[in-house]
Amino acid sequence: MTEGSTAQERPARDRQAASEEKRRLILDAAVRVFARGGYHTSRVSDIAEEAGIAHGLLYHYFSSKEEVLATVFRENWGELLGRLADVESSDEPADEQLRGMAKILLRSWRNDPDLVRVMVREVARSSHLNDQIEEIGAAFSTIQRVVERGQAEGVFRSDLDPRLASWIFYGGLEEILTGWVLGQLPDGDEEVARAERTIIDVVCGGLTVRSDNNA
Repeated sequence: MTEGSTAQERPARDRQAASEEKRRLILDAAVRVFARGGYHTSRVSDIAEEAGIAHGLLYHYFSSKEEVLATVFRENWGELLGRLADVESSDEPADEQLRGMAKILLRSWRNDPDLVRVMVREVARSSHLNDQIEEIGAAFSTIQRVVERGQAEGVFRSDLDPRLASWIFYGGLEEILTGWVLGQLPDGDEEVARAERTIIDVVCGGLTVRSDNNA
């Protein structure tokens, strides 16, 4: 590559980086707006104002408020799936992998409560949820594979349905997050740590092969 071509490509890269930065600014602003006032009562102009951009500029990046919400879900859910996949591919035993997955999900509340509010209140109850069924199912499949591996290794009971176990595990985590979003459960640092311990003790306690259990 010649020096001239490199110089010519640099402005294009700079424009692409600036465009991506603006796009991220809009998505972050949308999360704050949706978390604060709810998706259905929020307007595109509210998002633009929160992002500090002109109303019309938002449509350069997204065609509608619905597309903004769908993008928030798709990108953040994709990141979550990647983190769960990293746990699954680790050398940790199956019960520790479930513990790691529980920590990722529950600590998301402390790391980004506005995003969790949007994912729980708006996405999980959205009429557009059917469009994301395959992506949502990927999380359950990851958890199910961990349970199945634990069963194959003799860590988890072989008489339990791994698919049902994965739904119970994820369902318990989602309900705890919902309790925090709705203000029905205390959500301080100690409570988050207690939730991690409780979900693992309840779920893994039921899954784990015990010395007095010949299943």
